[in-house]
Amino acid sequence: MTRRFALIAATLGVLATPHAAFAQGFDMREIMGGGFDKFNYSGGASSIPRTTVNFASNYAPGTIVVATGERRLYLVQPNGTALRYGIGVGRDGFRWGGTHRITAKKEWPSWTPPAQMLRRRPDLPRHMAGGVDNPLGARAMYLGSTLYRIHGSNEPETIGQAVSSGCFRMTNDDVSDLYSRVGVGTTVVVKN
Repeated sequence: MTRRFALIAATLGVLATPHAAFAQGFDMREIMGGGFDKFNYSGGASSIPRTTVNFASNYAPGTIVVATGERRLYLVQPNGTALRYGIGVGRDGFRWGGTHRITAKKEWPSWTPPAQMLRRRPDLPRHMAGGVDNPLGARAMYLGSTLYRIHGSNEPETIGQAVSSGCFRMTNDDVSDLYSRVGVGTTVVVKN
């Protein structure tokens, strides 16, 4: 009986190791090696759940509508519905509006802060490789010729807030879901 209990306790300890590593702040890439991406690291949950809602509009299914004031992003679906996601938006002075298209998509993108941002924040790194510590998170969708993106975040607690320099932040789970549903060329309408 004691031997069986020890075996069960050891098995549970091994199964719990990745979760304990997250709680202690370890980098899972170091623990799991090259297979890290297979585990779809989420980077935390949003306090704003993704949901399907009624969405009467003249936009074609597949269009992304960013409602900056609501701090929500809508992916228009057929039959007057949309998938609604919580987002972080630009802080005062960094909000914008217009219509663009997704011109590129990247998984675990690297980040090079633009010159304007570096002037405001000279403490920022000049370049960061993609990964869990990168502020662009798990996925990024680039918007036309702008400096802006719809991207994941390593700070899920900022979703629903106005804290960015103009980009739209999502949790890594939500941005991965949206990324899988849209392609290059998708229309993005930003309502300020």
